[in-house]
Amino acid sequence: MSLEEFIIWVYCWVDENTAEILGEGKLRRRGCKPALSDTEVITMEIVGEFLSLDTNKSIWSYFKIHWGGCFPRLGSSSNFAKQANYLWHVKQLLQEKLTAKQTTNSQCYIVDGFPMPTAHFKRSQQSKNFKGEAGYGFCASKSETYYGFKGHLLVDIEGNIAGFTLTEAAGSERDAVWELMAHKNDRLLLGDKGYLSSQLSHDLYREQGITLETPVRHNMDDNLDKETRTFLNKKRRLIETVIGQLSGQFSIEKVWARKNWTLAGRLSRKILAHGLGMLANIQLNNKPLQLEKVICA
Repeated sequence: MSLEEFIIWVYCWVDENTAEILGEGKLRRRGCKPALSDTEVITMEIVGEFLSLDTNKSIWSYFKIHWGGCFPRLGSSSNFAKQANYLWHVKQLLQEKLTAKQTTNSQCYIVDGFPMPTAHFKRSQQSKNFKGEAGYGFCASKSETYYGFKGHLLVDIEGNIAGFTLTEAAGSERDAVWELMAHKNDRLLLGDKGYLSSQLSHDLYREQGITLETPVRHNMDDNLDKETRTFLNKKRRLIETVIGQLSGQFSIEKVWARKNWTLAGRLSRKILAHGLGMLANIQLNNKPLQLEKVICA
């Protein structure tokens, strides 16, 4: 599939689903209608994220140079950034709608967290971004203290993103489970040793019928046989692959935003871009997207 076909497919999906979300409502009650349609802006954002273009300016520059004929009404970089930021709630609703479609029937979920620094540790006290909201936390995988947020991700057994929430860096992974698993009763939940808690397991099962399975420590008795434990551990590692995709291709760990609503828009479009990539692979003849072969030089 060519990149042009992918852009057209994303545009059609965004246009159709935005119309369903808004219905008879309107985004703007007054003021001039922008030259570039909202569907075009969201399409450019999603495709740009899929091409590892992390900022509004880099997305604008790429489409201005390579796809000006497809987006002839593309104006200045500042106007594009303003319109993209204005549409944060629409992108959030599109992401939630796609997530609901992809993961409604899943019986097994996987949960994990990852760091999202907002400033370098040495400059954290001078940083004014998210004062009173961000905090200090420790990243075990990198063995370092950082300042910022912690992202909590939930995926189904196929790798589709089923939920995402944000807490300060020192926020408890166990507490975030309740928000991620809201309205997901009678499911199997897989987590790493950070979620190992007899109290959490008991409460989840008692209140929502959720069975929490985590690896056990060496000094603990395992109630599962070795073959089952090995199988669950292999399945649990799928979320590490998804986090790697979000970090490597979509740069989700980089917090360029300075306000909550712009951060919400950035995170929503990254998760939406990942979800649409999964959906495109299923709908378009099950052929994986090989965009590195078709990106214009």
